Amino acid sequence: MRTIKTLLAGDHFVRNDLLATALSSVQNVTFDFREVTLPWPLTPYGRVAEVDEASDAEDQLIAALPGVEIAVTQMGPFTERVLEAAPDLRFLVVCRGGPVNVNVPAATKRGIIVAATPGRNAVAAAEHAVAMMMGALRNLPRLQRTLEQGEWRSDLYAYDECGLELDGATVGLVGYGAIGQRVARVMLAFGAEVLVVDPAIDPAKAPAGVEVVELNDLLRRSDVVSLHARLTDQTRGMIGADQIALMPRGAVLVNTARGGLLDYDATVDALESGQLGAAAFDVFPVEPVPAGARLLTAPNVVMTPHLAGATKQTALRAGSIAAEAVAAYLAGNDPAGLVSA
Repeated sequence: MRTIKTLLAGDHFVRNDLLATALSSVQNVTFDFREVTLPWPLTPYGRVAEVDEASDAEDQLIAALPGVEIAVTQMGPFTERVLEAAPDLRFLVVCRGGPVNVNVPAATKRGIIVAATPGRNAVAAAEHAVAMMMGALRNLPRLQRTLEQGEWRSDLYAYDECGLELDGATVGLVGYGAIGQRVARVMLAFGAEVLVVDPAIDPAKAPAGVEVVELNDLLRRSDVVSLHARLTDQTRGMIGADQIALMPRGAVLVNTARGGLLDYDATVDALESGQLGAAAFDVFPVEPVPAGARLLTAPNVVMTPHLAGATKQTALRAGSIAAEAVAAYLAGNDPAGLVSA
């Protein structure tokens, strides 16, 4: 039976013990594990050299990688400097939807196959988006604060104060990947009309109840707009003041994707003017949110600190998808999450 030196560079969410247990399911191989525990999420990630959303741990990886053929990580900074120190590395699995913390061209140049684990947090992120949406529609943080302050605000039952229902509403989803598709199914179950913007979707192949439209049409027609697009050069800043102005007055805007998709200053302006009735955010342009940021005092906002994917099932699923990728690599097949430069 073949023995393979394997680096587990997990963290305090996708833990090394979970990865090791998942990899134990791979047949006909023995893994010689070397482990590095990265500090995320106890320490926020950031840019490291030329890669994004990584733990600042280049030196730890460099010390651990000699002789390693397979590496599995979530937040490891696989920069060009790190890859230069890994002459034996042949396969790298990143336990997230995209390998933003890996210099993929540098890996490809060295003959290293890179795979991600698409869909690992789709369930969690979709459920969180729906929760944020409902919290914004019914203004749940405001209602909780009244009770915490010893108030019983029956007056919030007044027509001008109460919230909206999803049943009969039009919900626009910007992005229709694994997360967007799950949110769409939930919205349809609630009785909402669902509009979708995604250049990868053939309108003729959209499921029943889902209408594929252009962005401006979606904005004009939607009572709720929820962002689920990837952050790319094309999508960065795609929702700004002009786009928000197209939305019906009092509409709700939700972003659980990436902060760079949205102009937050324009969003706060719209909340303060009443153009937006409410908003909900799990992601922000700068994380952590700086003290004194306008968003922290904006009206009718639901916020969470980038935790949409934070479920135990997500961590377990990341390990199982990574193990499937490793098994495919060892069998000479392309893994499901193969990434190309």
